[in-house]
Amino acid sequence: MAELDITSLISAINALNNSINAYEEYGSQNEALKHSIRLGVIQNFEVAYELSWKFMKRWLEINISPDIVDGVTRREFYRIAKQNLLISDVNMWWIFHEARNNTSHIYNEDVADETLNTAFDFLKFAEDFTNVLKERI
Repeated sequence: MAELDITSLISAINALNNSINAYEEYGSQNEALKHSIRLGVIQNFEVAYELSWKFMKRWLEINISPDIVDGVTRREFYRIAKQNLLISDVNMWWIFHEARNNTSHIYNEDVADETLNTAFDFLKFAEDFTNVLKERI
């Protein structure tokens, strides 16, 4: 099994965790602050999600087959990741994928709130995935 440097993934997940903590601590102080911190949570979710699936892909290519995920849908990609015990829940990762796709619509308050809630859920799954990678590299 090849080594992967997951430092950037760990940093992104830490940034998401920090922004979620800031939202919980300071988000009720005023609307402007709440809005700014919410945008930070969403941006950190975007980065952490993107790095997560890219590291899944790299791990699969290095450790299973270089072309294992070529041409597959994202849902199938997550099935392959689950089969290889990188993740535990295909449906949740699909929800994270859809939320990431919706981040271009965060000017809509309802979409932003949904994405924020998804980012809160994502944190545990991203941490679990990172722990799996740490065990395997």
